[in-house]
Amino acid sequence: MAVSEANYPTANYLIALGSNRASHHGNPRATLAAAIKALPGVVASARIIATPPMGPSRRRFANGAVLVESGLTPPAMLAALKAIEAAFGRRPGRRWGARVLDLDIILWSGGVWRQRSLTVPHVAFRQRAFVLAPARQIAPRWRDPVTGRTIAQTLVQNHRPRPVDRKRARP
Repeated sequence: MAVSEANYPTANYLIALGSNRASHHGNPRATLAAAIKALPGVVASARIIATPPMGPSRRRFANGAVLVESGLTPPAMLAALKAIEAAFGRRPGRRWGARVLDLDIILWSGGVWRQRSLTVPHVAFRQRAFVLAPARQIAPRWRDPVTGRTIAQTLVQNHRPRPVDRKRARP
């Protein structure tokens, strides 16, 4: 690591994982399982779920979440995650396109972190059921430091089924 971590206190991170392309570890589900093993300090892991593609990608995703305990600062954790992505074959590419591995910091026990290259909590996690559903398995009571809602509350509030407006649903 380029950043010295010798005196940084231990923190917890909620990390989201996603893949929709095979790697040298196998299919996307096998890739996530291998990535979880490659992450240092994993203390809990959610079941891997299959989700529909988002954006221009046509392949289904495998998604998951882990809790990691680490003495790294958020920027150092991001650098470590990017190094793991690269080791798995991730290359810079189109936003929301197919990818071998995507690792994102969703929450950090230190609260809010804002820098040009990193914002924690992740700016879009509240709108993403494919992040919230696995996260709820391992950290349902973790509170978003911005909204004060737990992961479980955020998932229910933002992703509950909505009644169909019969008048607007007709062609």
